[in-house]
Amino acid sequence: MPDVVFSVDQSKSMHDQAVPGHNRWHPDVPSAVMVRPGQMIRVECREWTDAQIGNNDSANDVRDVDLTRCHMLSGPIGVEGAEPGDLLVVDILDLGPVQAPQEYGDAPGQGWGYTGVFAKANGGGFLTDYFPDAYKAIWDFAGQVATSRHLPGVRYTGITHPGLFGTAPSAELLGRWNDRERALIATDPDRVPPLALPPLADSTLAGTATSSVAEAIARDGARTVPARENGGNHDIKNFTRGSRVFYPVHVPEAKLSGGDLHFSQGDGEITFCGAIEMGGFIDFQIDLIKGGMETYGITTNPVFMPGNVEPRYSEFLTFIGVSVDRETDENYYLDATVAYRRACLNAVEYLKKFGYSGEQAYLLLGSAPIEGRVSGVVDIPNACCSLYLPTAIFDFEVRPSASGPVRADRGQCAVSS
Repeated sequence: MPDVVFSVDQSKSMHDQAVPGHNRWHPDVPSAVMVRPGQMIRVECREWTDAQIGNNDSANDVRDVDLTRCHMLSGPIGVEGAEPGDLLVVDILDLGPVQAPQEYGDAPGQGWGYTGVFAKANGGGFLTDYFPDAYKAIWDFAGQVATSRHLPGVRYTGITHPGLFGTAPSAELLGRWNDRERALIATDPDRVPPLALPPLADSTLAGTATSSVAEAIARDGARTVPARENGGNHDIKNFTRGSRVFYPVHVPEAKLSGGDLHFSQGDGEITFCGAIEMGGFIDFQIDLIKGGMETYGITTNPVFMPGNVEPRYSEFLTFIGVSVDRETDENYYLDATVAYRRACLNAVEYLKKFGYSGEQAYLLLGSAPIEGRVSGVVDIPNACCSLYLPTAIFDFEVRPSASGPVRADRGQCAVSS
């Protein structure tokens, strides 16, 4: 059994834990615990919003979520002997929803999870111009399978994974993050949703830091929404059991932190809250490669080896998108973002023919184990991206045929009032 080095009482906010986590990246967040290279450890995690979302049929909680509190990270985990320039080697041994005796309850991960579409005013998602309001689907867990009363007709095996893990930034690296993101915001300061999220003292959780150290973390700590050089919010669905990650070490002790566990997710997590979100646990083995950053040239981002665990889906419907805006007929030059957005929209329109609303289809594509691929970025002017949708997740015939699609009442997802 791995050593439980960070525990969470799911009935309490992360603020009220015996040892609280944190929600900002900063080099001075104190290590919550120290571990040694070679040690096997278990880290328990709170759902990323600190359980602001409930198991109900209203999306008002998604609409009103307070993102200044996010993400709730477990850690930091200090590693004995880790120094700047090393590589932290992290093997994922196991992970999953909340375990006994807390396996059932009101917090996401206690037998259930959710997928949300954020309102445009609160961050939006990949298709926010098409779906600007808040929506939600609740998922029930049965072993490795998830089903939803809000998306009838589908069931799938999840590739359970953490959305977010990373090491602490150095003071120099943190300063670069803040400078470049503030410069980006300044190019369009009134944009909705904003171009980036700058440091914000409100709702900062600084781990066990106190007084002037906590004040500095609140003032300068980086928000946890994007991926950066330290790792962070990658949302890579194949970062699962059996994966090995090589994280750059920027500060003494490395200070590994993370959370944002997902029961399942499609490539891109396109609704922003598009995975099946949950709290739970993750088991690691930790090791070091001394001087590994320079030795292997791993200086700007982590490198990872995906595990071999994933559902056996062998047949897919593949939707293609190119870098053309169909509403305006504007052609973009080799823009993979526009191309993947079009592939997603093409899949949404297809699923609507079977009775799903656009919002249901959007939620499905964010949470199901779809595969997104950059298929071509050389054939000017159109980038080409593709979205692979497994046919076996449906309990009805979803492939095109001469008889046409069978439309049925698919209910509705949770909406906001």
